[in-house]
Amino acid sequence: MAKKAPAKTPNVPLVSAAVRVLAVLEKLSQQRTIGLEELSREIKLAKPTVYRFLLTLQELGYARRADNDRWAITLRMFNVGSRALDHLDLHAAARPVAEELSDELGETVHMGVLDGDSAVYVLKIESKYQIRMYSRVGRRMPLYCTAIGKILLAYMSDEEREAALTGVKLTAFTKNTITSRAALDAEFAQIRKQGYALDDEEREEGLHCIGAPIFDFTGAVVATLSVSWPGFRYERGEESEKIGKVKHAAARISTILGYEPQK
Repeated sequence: MAKKAPAKTPNVPLVSAAVRVLAVLEKLSQQRTIGLEELSREIKLAKPTVYRFLLTLQELGYARRADNDRWAITLRMFNVGSRALDHLDLHAAARPVAEELSDELGETVHMGVLDGDSAVYVLKIESKYQIRMYSRVGRRMPLYCTAIGKILLAYMSDEEREAALTGVKLTAFTKNTITSRAALDAEFAQIRKQGYALDDEEREEGLHCIGAPIFDFTGAVVATLSVSWPGFRYERGEESEKIGKVKHAAARISTILGYEPQK
């Protein structure tokens, strides 16, 4: 059965007052306090207009006047965001993005999370091809030789990584499996630098995977999004384009979860 095309966001006119109020709130959230003149300059609005917005936000409990006639955001925005988190589900946030990615690349997309000393598939979007990767939701996999697992390990603290790998024998599944802890640590550093991980036939011969981290609103990596290719459909010359698409999809899910990259 053919997959439905992803729904497009309707092209609706923006309400200018709402856009400007949100600009004020976002700028207030970026520093402890800010003066009216600086705020006006930063968001490129006239001071009388900004002042009226601030008074309205103060009346509604979203802003307060601090010392020296400066302004600050209140915890009311935090309360609103916290309530939204109660209704936010990783699986629901990831599925439509994963479906779009699978449609675009034509291959199997997985999302995996940490479970003790292993990773577990919690989402799978099937490839459009008849020859597919065998996997299922709930399947466990090693951390050290899969793109999903290596992302999860790379973004752990040193203490968490040691705990996850303690007692794990670095077994060679293929000739490409990394079995040296020093080599793994070097790869983890490279993964953090580049923002993605590869499984180059390390867990299974003839299987290539690209994985990218999914961050939550705290900046923690909560899952990995990955795409898998059989060797005969994996074109080395197109690798950078594939990596870009996987990273972009993972970043979209992270944004839905409230993650804001540090500038």
